[in-house]
Amino acid sequence: MKRLITKKLIPGMILSDNVYSYDNNQLVLPKGTVLDNQAITKLSFYSVANVLVEDYDESLDNMPTDSSDGSYASRLRETAEFKEFKQDFENCSQKFKSGIDDLINDKENFSLEEVMSPIYALMHKGNNPSNILDMLHSLRRYDDATYVHCVSVAMICNIMGQWLRMSDDDIEVLTEAGLLHDIGKLMIPSEIITKPTNLTSDEYTVVQTHPAQGYMVLSDLDVSDHVKNAALMHHERCDGSGYPAHLKGPQIDYYAKIVSIADVYDAMTSARVYRDPLCPFLAIELFESEGLQRYDTNAIMTFLQNIVNTYLLNKVRLNNGQEGEIIFINRDHLSRPTLKIGSDYVDLTQHPDLHIEQIL
Repeated sequence: MKRLITKKLIPGMILSDNVYSYDNNQLVLPKGTVLDNQAITKLSFYSVANVLVEDYDESLDNMPTDSSDGSYASRLRETAEFKEFKQDFENCSQKFKSGIDDLINDKENFSLEEVMSPIYALMHKGNNPSNILDMLHSLRRYDDATYVHCVSVAMICNIMGQWLRMSDDDIEVLTEAGLLHDIGKLMIPSEIITKPTNLTSDEYTVVQTHPAQGYMVLSDLDVSDHVKNAALMHHERCDGSGYPAHLKGPQIDYYAKIVSIADVYDAMTSARVYRDPLCPFLAIELFESEGLQRYDTNAIMTFLQNIVNTYLLNKVRLNNGQEGEIIFINRDHLSRPTLKIGSDYVDLTQHPDLHIEQIL
């Protein structure tokens, strides 16, 4: 038996204990579950930090970091466009890290414009929102995970603002909110954040202070109240199941509601060392089955509909190995479109045992 942090889990591992959500003690996965990409992503959806697994072959820890299966993500990583994006993204993350060091240790020298301008430059280089999302998904994880995550969430928030038809000024505020939403986590002792064993009740209580700590860091900064509230409320959920205050829909800042979606989506779909990025349809299915009541209805539906629409006419692979083309989006079940497979048409709403596993 061994406890592993969620980002190191590998398909095929078996849970040796029940896993419960931290916010409301809901059973997420039962003991004995054989982990696959869907199960691991469900753990990310519920922000589960680590789990107990049965003994496994530790050679799995050294699985290759790059896929060579000809997938869309692996092909994308070979393009000059992606390589340039990756370099620019890493520069954004480094500038953000330097800027946050100033914000925490020397606030008078902090310049929000200096950390935001590289992000806008990177957004303007992207051909379109779906192309930017694909490249974000395909980035591997880095040591400075919080900084990288914040830059990713900022870019996803920017895209969501466009899809929600917000004004340019509001999109700017939303992007700032995404970038600064998790800075409170940098105030948590690193030995707790990176602890490989189970957190004690007291330690998890400390982790749950990061929204309030982020709000305090931003409290006297010249930024919108929406930015400050996003730091404080990005773990709140519309059904009251979040933290720290268990707020419900009308009590949660609208910008924080959008940031919470971007935050969870990035956690679910980001590439890991052992695998390519999760297929967006698996993330969409999780939102549809377990999350719609937890998030702002207009924001989550606008986000999911736009993601699905970008994959219309794309070739995909199902979990049974069949390959086909998406030809129709089922509006009531966005994660389960109709495919053309050879000369047949397969409506996934009629086949609950099938799901889209990979974009080809």
